[in-house]
Amino acid sequence: MPQAIRSPTPQILHWLAAGQLANRFHRAIRHWWILNQLYGSDGQWGHYLPKYFTYSQLRDRLFAETHPKSEKLNPPEITAKCRDFTCICHRTCIEILQTSGLHISENQWQTEILQLSGINPQHLQEQLQQKPFATVHRSLRDDLKHLTHLGWLRKVNQGQYQSLSPTELPKPPEIAIAQPKFIQLSIPQTWELLHVLESVAFVQPNLNLIVENLWEQITHNSTSPLTQAPQQRIFLHLDYILSTETQDQVDNYQEQIEQLWRKTPGGVVQFEYWVTAENKVKVTVYPVCLHYLRRAKYLSAYGIDPQNEITWHNYRLDRIASPNLHVLAWGDPAVPKPLKEMWHTGDLPTPAYIQTELDTAWGFNFYLPREFLILRFPPAFASRYVDNTFRHPSFSAVPYENLPKQIVQNIPETQQQKVLEILQQKPDHDAYYIGWIRTGDINVLMRLRDWRPNGEVIAPLSIRQQLRKEAIQELSNYQD
Repeated sequence: MPQAIRSPTPQILHWLAAGQLANRFHRAIRHWWILNQLYGSDGQWGHYLPKYFTYSQLRDRLFAETHPKSEKLNPPEITAKCRDFTCICHRTCIEILQTSGLHISENQWQTEILQLSGINPQHLQEQLQQKPFATVHRSLRDDLKHLTHLGWLRKVNQGQYQSLSPTELPKPPEIAIAQPKFIQLSIPQTWELLHVLESVAFVQPNLNLIVENLWEQITHNSTSPLTQAPQQRIFLHLDYILSTETQDQVDNYQEQIEQLWRKTPGGVVQFEYWVTAENKVKVTVYPVCLHYLRRAKYLSAYGIDPQNEITWHNYRLDRIASPNLHVLAWGDPAVPKPLKEMWHTGDLPTPAYIQTELDTAWGFNFYLPREFLILRFPPAFASRYVDNTFRHPSFSAVPYENLPKQIVQNIPETQQQKVLEILQQKPDHDAYYIGWIRTGDINVLMRLRDWRPNGEVIAPLSIRQQLRKEAIQELSNYQD
């Protein structure tokens, strides 16, 4: 380990906090401690960790055996459940620093911290009494990502990390004293924002950095955060049922894609993809945007799809079979010719195009053909569950007497007569809705199923027939 970083000097902590020591003080302490265990002369991890180690393996070296491994506990709950008081999660910043071998007096160290961070002395004293490792596992996972970004670790396959040789370790730059300014939220505002962000942070992993900062702000500005925490009364329930290992892998894919978007001129990604439980194919695509929908994250991309055609496709990130995405530069021979031509002419697809197509017809699979939808509901059901709700820009109520004209205008001539015959058998006082949907989109189909038995699909005929077949099959399940 470089001599310059063996002691947690204010300058080193400022560097490890990426110049934001005021609101990343605890993170900088954790970074220094982890580096000292990995590379320091007193560190023992190098003898126990494998060459390629995961967060779980590092966690087991970092904490005592009694330290909880649950991903659902908040920081106060974590320390309360850890019964081994020698665990690092019970040690305050000042306790860690006092055993770190500082080569300057404690008063001088604190003076330099105040100069670099710009915080007031009272806040510094409060921070020093807090426990930097009493934090959630997601924050510690992010610590490994930060250290990788700073050049202290190398990321390898499947969420694994590798320590570097002494000659590869970065050298700290010259540190200039700065006076950072940032907005301080009130304690009630911080709690409100924290509850919301914790509910959605898995969608965008980078939000965990903000969550950690908010926890630190509450801890720094409150002598008893547990007793001062307002009762949570608004809850966001977002289904996300992946295992921790799979979620980490999905986050790795997402991080790779986002890093590619930040680069110029970007590039193309190649990966293997499970199309069925037994069959996987290789696809080569230009990534355009990410979505979260119905318990999964999706990549919307243009290129060689699972059917070996040049077109659009939505890929579930948890169905990617490759350990990592393979990034292809634009000059790579494996990049499909149509994509290269679009790159040369500046006509690569954009998120704006996807949004336009999503607005054109109801359905997440925006590349599927669209068909005209006609729905019928009993008036009482419609007034409670359909009226005054937003489903899609094309979805709207329509009077019964206007439907024949809509059928003639929007439904293929070969199907018009059949649809008109069905409509003539329906009450004119019921509630009718029309819209455009993507044929074969599972998300729309699930919504139509949710409306059964009160919602009747009159058109498209293909969906009407499919739902009829499903209803007959379902009925047979309940015949005793």
